[in-house]
Amino acid sequence: MAKGLGKGISALFPTEPLKNDDSIEKISIQKLVANPYQPRKLFDDEAIEELAQSIKEHGIIQPIVVRKKGSKYEIVVGERRYRAAKLANLEEVPAIVKEMSDEQMMEVAILENLQREDLTPIEEAEAYQSLIEKLNFTQEDLAKRLGKSRPHITNHIRLLQLPEEVRKLVNDGSLSMGHGRTLLGLKNKRRIPELANKVIKHSLNVRQLENLIKEYNSEVSRETSKKVNKDIFVQAKETQLREYFGTNVQIRKSKNKGKIEIEFYSEEDLERILEILKVEEE
Repeated sequence: MAKGLGKGISALFPTEPLKNDDSIEKISIQKLVANPYQPRKLFDDEAIEELAQSIKEHGIIQPIVVRKKGSKYEIVVGERRYRAAKLANLEEVPAIVKEMSDEQMMEVAILENLQREDLTPIEEAEAYQSLIEKLNFTQEDLAKRLGKSRPHITNHIRLLQLPEEVRKLVNDGSLSMGHGRTLLGLKNKRRIPELANKVIKHSLNVRQLENLIKEYNSEVSRETSKKVNKDIFVQAKETQLREYFGTNVQIRKSKNKGKIEIEFYSEEDLERILEILKVEEE
């Protein structure tokens, strides 16, 4: 993982031996509660069972990290170990108690999960969106901090524009991230769920879906305007701009002038595009 991410994690959880204030405590498992900022919604039951078996044989080798919250302890890092410990019927677990604000707890929980790189695309998108909304990060800040490319952040966040029922299909693996991104290119957004179900029913790959969407979009185009033939150069530039802005882009040329049309689907989407263009509000 890139060095930017390391700053957020290592600042709170250094890799050198524990310091004096990092003593390990035994905490009753009944007093532990899940992290309210946990970005992971899906846990692999089989993996948890395997970890529980390992814990029964060897115990918990790495302490979890918690913070005190009233009479309870909120888990900052180590929810998989906590779940496995419960499954293994442990009465208490080793933990390091840290003092941290809600903002710190959210950032560490999200960054720690992103560092593992096994979140679903939707979970990852929601994690990015949480950091942007609640910690006032820009997409540029986030890209630098995580060592990710700006398009990587943008393309994930765009998935949140999908209807909820389609986001669930991406989340459970019925649709890939590529399918999700491609579906956003459909001009008639109301037909996205219909097309998503068709992808699953007929096991369509992303390229097949792209071709199907071209057919759907051409129907819309015929209803609204005459079809304009574009040369290969213009088509290539449109593809390049679509990748850069993460949305549909049209280049229209006439004899003496041309124009570029960039589509957006919400106020937030417009703000995202303006941010890419580095247009600041006065």
